[in-house]
Amino acid sequence: MADLTIAPNTFVTLDYELRDEDGDLLDASESDGGEPMRYVHGYGMLVPGLESALVGLGAGDEREIIVLAEAGYGEYDEELVLEVDRSELPDPSKVEVGDEFVAESPDGDEIAMTVVEIKDEVIVVDANHPLAGMALRYQVKVRDVRPATDEEIERAAADLDEAQSHVHGPDCDHDHEPISLGKRSAN
Repeated sequence: MADLTIAPNTFVTLDYELRDEDGDLLDASESDGGEPMRYVHGYGMLVPGLESALVGLGAGDEREIIVLAEAGYGEYDEELVLEVDRSELPDPSKVEVGDEFVAESPDGDEIAMTVVEIKDEVIVVDANHPLAGMALRYQVKVRDVRPATDEEIERAAADLDEAQSHVHGPDCDHDHEPISLGKRSAN
């Protein structure tokens, strides 16, 4: 039997380094507390550009993969920079630039927001993913590729279904109230 390569329903283990457009290290499997990526291929567990670039690689293969913003965390959206009344925050007097909050819609969808500016009556938050608008440089080394177990496939499919269960857009058929901020996340 030939060596297995990355394809749908394979369980993949790989080491990685993630760098931004300027070459600054953002994350790595070999950093303090880091771990290799372990995932079932084909279920959207990675950003699309990375997942598609890994197809066909086998154990021992190494690659540099550049993922453009649109195939990563998306383009930066200025409309996701919002002003929130201070009164909506759990403890407005202690808010600082860089704090993160989780906002929750009436549907229960959670959105992470980062405080980017503090004004007298409002707090300016950014709901873009921190890596939105960036080209990402991954250096990967495939450690192992094996057939995924039935249980691993079922879990990956369930996670994908959960992530796709509600997508807001032109076909969304219900009204949305403004989101309300939840508790400040622990950093």
